[in-house]
Amino acid sequence: MLIPQLKARAVQLGVDMITEDALRADPSSSQVAIVTTGGRVLTSQVVLAADGRNSVLRDAAGIKTNGWSYDQVAVATSFSHSGPHDGISTEYHKGAGPFTTVPLPGHASSLVWMERPQRAAEIMAMPDGQLAREIQLQTHGELGRIGDIGQRRAFPMRGLVARDFARHRILLIGESAHVVPPIGAQGLNMSLRDAAQAAELIALEDDPGHASILVQYDRLRRRDVQPRQQVIDIMNRSLLSGHALLEGGRALGLSAIAAFGPLRRFVMAQGLAPVSTVPRVMRAQGKMPVLMK
Repeated sequence: MLIPQLKARAVQLGVDMITEDALRADPSSSQVAIVTTGGRVLTSQVVLAADGRNSVLRDAAGIKTNGWSYDQVAVATSFSHSGPHDGISTEYHKGAGPFTTVPLPGHASSLVWMERPQRAAEIMAMPDGQLAREIQLQTHGELGRIGDIGQRRAFPMRGLVARDFARHRILLIGESAHVVPPIGAQGLNMSLRDAAQAAELIALEDDPGHASILVQYDRLRRRDVQPRQQVIDIMNRSLLSGHALLEGGRALGLSAIAAFGPLRRFVMAQGLAPVSTVPRVMRAQGKMPVLMK
């Protein structure tokens, strides 16, 4: 639902949409030249690299990464349901990781289901009817009758963080800079703040790719991303630990958040956009908007 709206807004603003992928990039002291898979050569003073965890542009900038893995596999698919989703994404915390539904247009949702590798293999092999019943059980029937299972994909769960968030006139955005398990939509939230921070720093600059801007972007985004990534890592590993004290503490914390309104609103505000790091363009008149009543 979000991507079509973003594309429509970009068209409305007169953005030139180029559908070709970046084949390679050659940064210099004054610009970056990008060669596309269609043979086009594009040049710019600055490039925002949002080309994913296997980023061609990140490699062109000479930026290294630190990576790690989890004993989890994410199964992704889509499905239809008889009940409404009301535009709400729901995350269920299971023993092997989150089970997250994301609303699609109409009576349909996408699904990211984190499981241990053996269980994930079983899910991938299930007939559609059996998987529909499993999804209905996992969602507690909240979306009604499940059907129309879409194509399934499975990928090992990994984490990643770039050692630099900007270099050689290239600013990293989204998964080119950081990859986290799908907990609390934090990957999306951090990516939106990447883009907003980049836009804020380069706006109206004579040289938007100047070294001073790159240094400032790296400092601001690292201050937001690294602590958040560490918390997500701890939460995810606590799901996998099987340790009674860790599981009990996590369950107690989640119960307290659900039961106590002011605490719930505070956690939601911090998860979506902490005031100390949120770019000005994402603030409502300098204040955080009311997220939940």
